[in-house]
Amino acid sequence: MIENLIPYLIISIYLLSTLAIGIISYRSQENTPEDYFLADRKINSIVLFFTLIATNFSAFTFLGFSGAGYRIGMSYYPMMGFGTALVGITFYFIGYKVWLLGKEKGFITPSELIENRLPSQPLKLLFLAVMIIFTIPYLTLQPIGGGYIIENLTNGQIPYFWGATFLTFIIVLYVFLGGMRSVALTDVLQGILMLVLMIVAVVAIAQSLGGFSEANRTVYQLKPEIFSRSGMNNFFTPHKWFSYMLLWGLSVPMFPQMFMRFYTPKTANSLKISASLYPLITALIFICPVLIGMWGHINFPDLVGKEADRIFPMMLGEYTSTGIASLVMVGALAAFMSTLDSQLLALSSMITRDIYIVYIRPQATLPEQTFVGKILIVILAIIGLTLAANPPATIAAIATQSFTGLAVLFPTVIAALYGKNISPISCIVSIIFGEIAVIGFQIGLIPQSFTLGFLPVVPIVLVCGLIIVVGRIIDKGIGNRGK
Repeated sequence: MIENLIPYLIISIYLLSTLAIGIISYRSQENTPEDYFLADRKINSIVLFFTLIATNFSAFTFLGFSGAGYRIGMSYYPMMGFGTALVGITFYFIGYKVWLLGKEKGFITPSELIENRLPSQPLKLLFLAVMIIFTIPYLTLQPIGGGYIIENLTNGQIPYFWGATFLTFIIVLYVFLGGMRSVALTDVLQGILMLVLMIVAVVAIAQSLGGFSEANRTVYQLKPEIFSRSGMNNFFTPHKWFSYMLLWGLSVPMFPQMFMRFYTPKTANSLKISASLYPLITALIFICPVLIGMWGHINFPDLVGKEADRIFPMMLGEYTSTGIASLVMVGALAAFMSTLDSQLLALSSMITRDIYIVYIRPQATLPEQTFVGKILIVILAIIGLTLAANPPATIAAIATQSFTGLAVLFPTVIAALYGKNISPISCIVSIIFGEIAVIGFQIGLIPQSFTLGFLPVVPIVLVCGLIIVVGRIIDKGIGNRGK
């Protein structure tokens, strides 16, 4: 009886801690958009580092990675570990310029920066629409992951959707109260929990299987191809492996919750430290869920498709005590919650700043803007929950679709930050072409043979970049003839 209460007790302590942080943040809030959405641009190095990793390491990291480890094998780790490590480069390459411009001009949303650097209302609205449309599927992954975790921890006593709903309610409550201050401070707690408990999980399961070497040997005897360079069923070709490596670096900084983090540091040095440490953490942590997913074949050999996304909690339940399983799954909850809270805050700020006060209420006061942002957080959470009610695909598949759609924005962002005399029209054409191509590949209208063996993101982003370059050359030629 007491053992059955352990998951509820551990979850309750964790959730009460996050709410306490939200209340503390609320008491120090100044009720202005800059304070609510960006913590008054005063986040220090330690908090920034944890809020970056906690925001980017989501339910996908625990459940998606382990599910992919089960379906694909060891080769998934270097692709994700080193591919995501490269994100540290784009963090600083893009983040530093975003920080400088945000500090100088007072930008809060990504769209405000784009409009300032490439003056065009249609481009701003298109950029905004793409960010929102392709972030919502990724947002949906978080309650999906949370629902799986709660259902497994409670042995089905709390069904999937009710668990997802309850956790989303808690997130909405503390984000509603404390804004970015609350999100950033809870990210420190959640980031530490994620890192420590992920290591606890892989060590505990390995010990139950006779140690790392014995666990790997057993899996190798069952499915030797799980250790192959190409993965199970030859999933990875060199072209596809390269594509995934590129995908993360192009897309992660384009998520609005990540982009807006670049506005928040107190100093540029904080961003530099975070970008330097980020690759080390990905290389250390990402191996853990992949190993757990691979080991899942020992006791759960016949999982198919999105069933494999549940392998992480299934392995914990099979090979660890109730206490350890509950603690580790709190780390997974931290991953889900730390991403969802940031997504809700980022999307609500964009809709408030870029739509509400521009087209609906230009005279809105600062407190009114903050209030509208809070209402939008609730609406966006309901949308995410509605979509999570019946998950359409594997966690990894949903994430890849979202990432590809956002990667289309990368050439436009580089043009805005580093280009000179860039035509907004060429950026509009670039984005429209890119998103039509993403949809075309997704529904099968464009043959996969057009990718030459790469993932669609590679040719799409290449052509998007070329469109902007050609537009710049044409504009320059027209300008010279005009003289």
